[in-house]
Amino acid sequence: QIQGMIFPAPNFNPIMDAQLLGGALQGISCEKDVLIDILTQRCNSQRLMIAEAYRDMYGRDLITDLKESLSHHFKEVMVGLMYPPASYDAHELWHALKGVDMEEKCLIDILASRSNMEIFQIKEAYLMQYNNDLQQDIDSETSGHFRDTLMNLAQGTRMEGYADPSTAAQDAMILWEACQQKTGEHKNMLQMILCNRSYQQLWMVFQEFQNISGQDIVDAINECYDGYFQELLVAIVLCVRDKPSYFAYRLYHAIHDFGFHNKTVIRILIARSEIDLMTIRQRYKERYGKSLFHDIKHFASGHYESALLAICAGDAEEY
Repeated sequence: QIQGMIFPAPNFNPIMDAQLLGGALQGISCEKDVLIDILTQRCNSQRLMIAEAYRDMYGRDLITDLKESLSHHFKEVMVGLMYPPASYDAHELWHALKGVDMEEKCLIDILASRSNMEIFQIKEAYLMQYNNDLQQDIDSETSGHFRDTLMNLAQGTRMEGYADPSTAAQDAMILWEACQQKTGEHKNMLQMILCNRSYQQLWMVFQEFQNISGQDIVDAINECYDGYFQELLVAIVLCVRDKPSYFAYRLYHAIHDFGFHNKTVIRILIARSEIDLMTIRQRYKERYGKSLFHDIKHFASGHYESALLAICAGDAEEY
């Protein structure tokens, strides 16, 4: 049973919450604990109702007030929580594509893991928020087979729920050849299969691949390709197999490889908070021995740490 960490709050009163937030933000010194207590303990749809009540009450936009009162990573967390999921993904993709430094890993995390419906909603939000077409921006800002694969994922045309055992061996053979030959045409075939076949179909294809080659598909891709194209292909395979494990792996490396890559940690915790964050926590603990709660506590500090820990939530033995 895959589940998130943030649930609708019982006895929810958006007017009272808006009032408390107003008091916390208007005071001489911003009461950050109040912001954490409210915004991390309400589900996204409740937070949107609070923002509406806040606007009615104060005639101001809650996101704007949060941006003005807060700073650094703590601001990113609090503001990030206020976006509807598709708008948040669109916001992250826009900054990944148009920011000072292109953030390829952000593009990979989002586009490799979202369903057709989620991708459709992201594209709509992207157009509304930035008056730009997501696919055109991917086309102009990225290049090569990495771009082609992102473009394919951004179409949101993956088969859903369909599996045909009779073609699995054939697809596996094409993937195996693509890992041997590495021509442009083979790379195209490889990404076409990974981006368009259903998850159920790909499960069978990966099994057949193992039978044909005696090798796991991830190992084969890592051996044959490099750069962001290789990372994207691997991300697709890992998401097909188990999304919570993929995000546990991404969090671990974001926390340990780069001296705490804040943007990645914030993005994954917020985006997965109501979907599978509890399962991600379990996979993290199983795979890495330490809890996600422990590792965040070890690397973050202050109200930023408190906010992340409130979203990730933890048990007493994980301190």
